[in-house]
Amino acid sequence: MSLHDLLAIVGSFTVSFYLLKLTWKCCCWYREFILSEHWQVDLRSFGKWAVVTGATSGIGKAYAEELARRGLDVVLVSRSDHKLQKVAKEIESKYGRETRIIQADFTDGDGIYPAIAEVLRGLEIGVLVNNVGMLYTDHFAYFLDSGPDAGKKITQVFNCNMMSVAQMSRLVLPDMIARKTGLIINLASITGIRPQPLLTLYSATKGFVIFFSRCLQAEYKSKGITVQCVAPSFVSTNMTNNIKINCCVKSAPAFAREALNTVGHSSYTNGCLSHAFQNVAFMLLPDWLRMSSYFIKKQLNSPKLGDSWKKSK
Repeated sequence: MSLHDLLAIVGSFTVSFYLLKLTWKCCCWYREFILSEHWQVDLRSFGKWAVVTGATSGIGKAYAEELARRGLDVVLVSRSDHKLQKVAKEIESKYGRETRIIQADFTDGDGIYPAIAEVLRGLEIGVLVNNVGMLYTDHFAYFLDSGPDAGKKITQVFNCNMMSVAQMSRLVLPDMIARKTGLIINLASITGIRPQPLLTLYSATKGFVIFFSRCLQAEYKSKGITVQCVAPSFVSTNMTNNIKINCCVKSAPAFAREALNTVGHSSYTNGCLSHAFQNVAFMLLPDWLRMSSYFIKKQLNSPKLGDSWKKSK
């Protein structure tokens, strides 16, 4: 066999492998984003109540409303009592579902969880949406350029983005395991998939959410628990300065609806097809370029994108 023939065989196998891989990915996407529009899991099968953190605006509010529309009663958890009361009344009026509210600031640390546990005691919680999250700064910036009280901000980001996910999961899991059913949805971010300079702390904490979710799914799927990680790209919310909706940017209600459709079809999802394409593009960008000084300078000189990031509620 000549070298030319050997290279041809290796090339054929390589092309076939990647074609099969692409075909499989397309089939998965078809099931996850297209078929799921017509074949959805009945979320009421997990239990009567859903708990949503960061539920007064953006993706959290959209999840709460969509869960209520699908027949679940909702526990709303957020830091603003006024906004909680308002959202609760809207859900009760529009969807006829029962609501309960818990005022809690997730940046305060582990002292808030006994009070949350007390309100949740006795409720048949079928769904938990760990949505609450915050950014380190309101723009692209170096780690040390966060302004005054940098140490306090670091602790707040850790408490809000990571501790809340672990602690809220801890509160609901025992009853879910006893009933042998339950759904935990953890909101991560496309920036948590690969390191994102200038959003260092946010990127790192969302990376934690991705790994925590995947590990938790592996540990508890045999006990009837579904843990889904959702890693979206841009969604038009207060956090992204309500940027214009287009083929790449989803509205919060549209995103929540499509993301909830994927439950039962994928334990890790970008939530919608357009964000899945963006994820592929993001993955194709090599680390050496994204981590380069040139790319960092370009991001710093991109005020529109940088100024679009704000703290979530």
